[in-house]
Amino acid sequence: MTETWLVGGAVRDALLGRPVHERDWVVVGSTPEALLAQGYRPVGKDFPVFLHPETQEEYALARTERKSGRGYHGFEFHAAPDVTLEEDLRRRDFTVNAIAQAQNGQRVDPYGGEADLQARILRHVSPAFVEDPLRVLRAARFMAELAPWDFQVADETREVMRQLSASGELDTLAAERLWQETRRALMSPAPQRYFETLRDCGALAVLFPEVDALFGVPQPPKHHPEIDCGVHLMMVLAQSARLDHPLEVRFAALCHDLGKGITPADILPSHRGHEAAGVPLTRALCERLKVPNSCRDLAILVTREHLNAHRALELRPETVLRLLERLDAFRRPERVEQFMQACEADARGRTGFEDRDYPQAAYLAAMFDAASSVSTREIAEAGHQGPAFGQELSRRRKRAIETARADYPAG
Repeated sequence: MTETWLVGGAVRDALLGRPVHERDWVVVGSTPEALLAQGYRPVGKDFPVFLHPETQEEYALARTERKSGRGYHGFEFHAAPDVTLEEDLRRRDFTVNAIAQAQNGQRVDPYGGEADLQARILRHVSPAFVEDPLRVLRAARFMAELAPWDFQVADETREVMRQLSASGELDTLAAERLWQETRRALMSPAPQRYFETLRDCGALAVLFPEVDALFGVPQPPKHHPEIDCGVHLMMVLAQSARLDHPLEVRFAALCHDLGKGITPADILPSHRGHEAAGVPLTRALCERLKVPNSCRDLAILVTREHLNAHRALELRPETVLRLLERLDAFRRPERVEQFMQACEADARGRTGFEDRDYPQAAYLAAMFDAASSVSTREIAEAGHQGPAFGQELSRRRKRAIETARADYPAG
């Protein structure tokens, strides 16, 4: 007899009262041929997954899996009508994701997922967890996404994650999968929990060594009461999420202080020159994760220029203009807001500064508006061409900034 069950995140999220955005189904007692005959469209490459002909939701045949090689691709799958629902649920990662629900609302929970949901515990289902390195990232992402419910990783699961981190299996993760999980974690309510969870099990040093290197590195307490560079970075990520920043800004916030991880010990707790030192590290991280160009470009700019943003109110008009030019702001006007958003998260990500205003953002936006108001048509009509055109444009933009600065409200 064929049975269809709702499984995974949809059941978990409904029980938590969390919005359900997509639903996945498992079909027990059926075959690919039977689903094809009903109009389902096959999409699975490694195992039988089909799209419903009307809803386009995913329906997977119940299956078991066996480790056959290294990495998260190293599995052999067995899908057949005799595979039971309990066997299918056993191969899943966490007990809270191993609950099935029938269309009449009946639930099957062979591994205690509902009890773990109530206890806010993330616990692995079976010893097979250690066979898939991707599950370390998934655990960390769930900790970020489920932060409003204050989940904790079970002690035994944390130990298995530590074994995986030390095994070398994390090196088999493709850049695309690492970025996919990181991107989702960055857009979660608490992205810092992702990196904290990875650090707790030793995975941060393997996957994000530039970030891991920040922990334990001191900063001057006058400007950073939290002192530890790694703690500061986690606070910056929390602020970026709190301020509802887009992905590009959150990633730039992650990268902005990487240079502090390589500050020579003899000049600590000062971090003179960390902006320039951080640029190659940011580039390397972006290349390794194959991040989108929009994320990479903003991250490099924020890494290099964030101290200039903090000093914006003190900068001379020509220095403000050069900063805007380095941001490519006149061709990419959205850059100004994104740049200042990341810098605001940096400024607020300090103990006692979480609710401080950041007037530099409005100031730099006003100076950009003033400089942008200069008419290139008027310059051309005045007969300026070639290099003379650029020189006149810069002169007029600088003058516009000077005027705007003189008229800008004090305090």
